[in-house]
Formats: sequence, structure tokens, C-alpha cells
Amino acid sequence: MYKGTLFIISAPSGTGKSTLIQQMFKKNILDNITISISYTTRLMRRGEKNGKDYYFVSKKKFKNMIKKGFFLEYAKIFNDYYGTSKIMIEKFLLLGIDIFLIINWEGAQNIRNKIENSKSIFLLPPSKQELYRRLRNRGQDSDLVIHKRMKTAVSEISHYHEYDYVIVNSKLKLAVLDLTNIIFANRLRLSYQKKKNFSLIQNLLKC
Repeated sequence: MYKGTLFIISAPSGTGKSTLIQQMFKKNILDNITISISYTTRLMRRGEKNGKDYYFVSKKKFKNMIKKGFFLEYAKIFNDYYGTSKIMIEKFLLLGIDIFLIINWEGAQNIRNKIENSKSIFLLPPSKQELYRRLRNRGQDSDLVIHKRMKTAVSEISHYHEYDYVIVNSKLKLAVLDLTNIIFANRLRLSYQKKKNFSLIQNLLKC
């Protein structure tokens, strides 16, 4: 049985990583693929749903989950915790299902050492001006928080070279195409095809 691939997606806040993945799923041209839903202690934003965007939990419950070894990785960002379920990731991969995980560069570093053959993708904004515009247009953060996010973005972008792939999210349609092509290319690797089509290949090689 072939295993699925964990695709790690990282980007500064406001770059459009969630929108990019949502648009890719809407195309409905990929099978055996899903997205990991992280746990967080931050407040739910307008339009978000528990169990769809995040699993929203209290800080007390989150810390309890840390003690029990529930998370594959977790981090504290802007005074709130974010974490990834170890059991959920392992379950999908064992079933041969590819899974997307949106995390920051620190989380990506941790997971690379824990999940074999994971692939990482860094998403860049087309410019600082455009990143600022997108953050403003979201209408979710105060001017102070936006300023902090812009400063943090420089630090985050400095880690782009640690990733397997880089996508510049200038035009959404092109970025969706780039992301889809990465998944298709990964599934065409020799090691992947040897496991997925083992029986077929053996039969074709019979004299």
C-alpha cells in the first residue's frame, strides 16, 4: 500500500494561502486529497466555522492536549496557540490520502523531521504593498496588528529557501495552477508509481 504525501504550506499572513487551497479544491480535479484542520486558542473570526476552518478550544484545554502528546507540532503565535493533530495526519497518510497542512516556518521545520517524504511549499506575495493592501482589505485586524504582521512577514519570508517549492501569488488562477501541478508532479514520481501500480507493473513485466 502506498502512503499519502503531506504537503506543508507556509506564507506570511495575508498572502492568500487559505484562498489558494480552497480554489484548488473547488476545481475538483484531484482525488485522494484533503486538508488538515488545526486546533487554535484564538477567537473565531466572522464567517469562520468550528470544525471547518479550525477547531477552536480554550487555552486550558490546549495545554492539556500538549501534556497528553496529542499534537504533531504546535506553536504560540501572537499570544495564541496553534497545533496539528498527530493521529489525524497519520490516519490520512496511511490510507494513501494526500493532506495539506497550513503552518508557519517553525512548524514546518518540526514536521520535516517527523514525517517522511513530506513536501513543503512557500507562498510569496507579489510585493509588500500588495500584502499590506490584502491585510487591510480583510478587515479583521487593527492597524497595530497589521503593522506587527508586516514586520513578522519579513522574518517569515527569510525562510523561503528551506522549502521544496515557491509560488508567487500574484494572480490567483495561475497560483492555483502552480499548486495543482506540484501535486500532479509528485504523484508521477517513480517511487510513488512503483508502489501505487505495483500489480500492474508486475503483470506487464511477465513473459
